[in-house]
Amino acid sequence: MNLYNTPLLTSLLALTLGLTCTTASAELVVIVSAKRAPLTLNSGQVSDIFLAQTERFPNGDSVTPLDLSIDSPLRDQFYNKVSAKSPALLRAYWTKMVFTGRGLPPREMATSVAMRRLVAANPSLIGYIDSAALDDSVQIVLVVSK
Repeated sequence: MNLYNTPLLTSLLALTLGLTCTTASAELVVIVSAKRAPLTLNSGQVSDIFLAQTERFPNGDSVTPLDLSIDSPLRDQFYNKVSAKSPALLRAYWTKMVFTGRGLPPREMATSVAMRRLVAANPSLIGYIDSAALDDSVQIVLVVSK
């Protein structure tokens, strides 16, 4: 019996390939409530908001960022792509900001779905989620490439 030509192995290989493709196709997106007027931000503006360099959207409205939990791979990806900060650099940054009294890190959310729900309910919040968690309650302001 040839193990490489069994239906079970073929099915497992197809399933693995399908899961890999699904994971790879998901995008990380920065979101705000759909209740806001249409808005587009660049990565520099998003970085400034999430690193407490500004507390305002470009139009002057107040903004409060939300983070995913510290153990989330999406969080690491977000800060790496938007702010060019590794987890270690981000920890050092926030230690300095808190120690000098210049800012506090964003409130953390456990999941993309929890973040989407909270952002959808409050037009002054901004967050980032996996695009698989999107619905029409939020609008995308930036797509972060993987």
